[in-house]
Amino acid sequence: MILNNDKALKVAEFLLQIKAVKLQPNQPFTWASGWNSPIYCDNRITLSYPNIRTFIRQCYSEAIVEGFGKPDVIAGVATGGIPQGALVAQELGLPFIYVRSSAKEHGMGNQIEGHYEKGQKVVLVEDLISTAGSSIKAIDALKAGGLEVKGLIATFTYGFKVADENFKKANCPYITLTNYDFLVEEALKKAYISENDLLSLREWKDQPETWKK
Repeated sequence: MILNNDKALKVAEFLLQIKAVKLQPNQPFTWASGWNSPIYCDNRITLSYPNIRTFIRQCYSEAIVEGFGKPDVIAGVATGGIPQGALVAQELGLPFIYVRSSAKEHGMGNQIEGHYEKGQKVVLVEDLISTAGSSIKAIDALKAGGLEVKGLIATFTYGFKVADENFKKANCPYITLTNYDFLVEEALKKAYISENDLLSLREWKDQPETWKK
């Protein structure tokens, strides 16, 4: 879900401007999954630009309060959600915790790091949603820790159907600041891509597993 279309376009503009997102429909990237992809996304780059970092932090904070209500604690998904989550927690004056991909194999064996109490309401911060696999693992870990997960928020989603299905199964609503459709719209407007690229970009979103195989 997108809460503000104007801000979604602005976030998309920033991601393209600083090359946090690259679109190459004619020279596809290869993901670790083996999928061919016309897009590569690294939202961590936004942290290097103070003005953009501030805008995104404020968008996150406003969207959380508007979409989920103010929670008791903010959680970040390791690793990309940790810096954004900490910034948002600071903005909202809330405690911050983060969730590892798996429990530590030494020390206390924690999967959730930081102080929290059972029954607290938490919003989870992620940087990017593809299939939502890592997000669902983090949601499950928080629930197992006795926390009430109000929802998840991320900077960007590719908009895959499988992600929607996974969030639905987990009974977890989610918000993103922008998404693939807004990004493509902004890329066309700012001439990062041409009209001829649109069909290929839309085909990829519908069938990413088989695109250009």
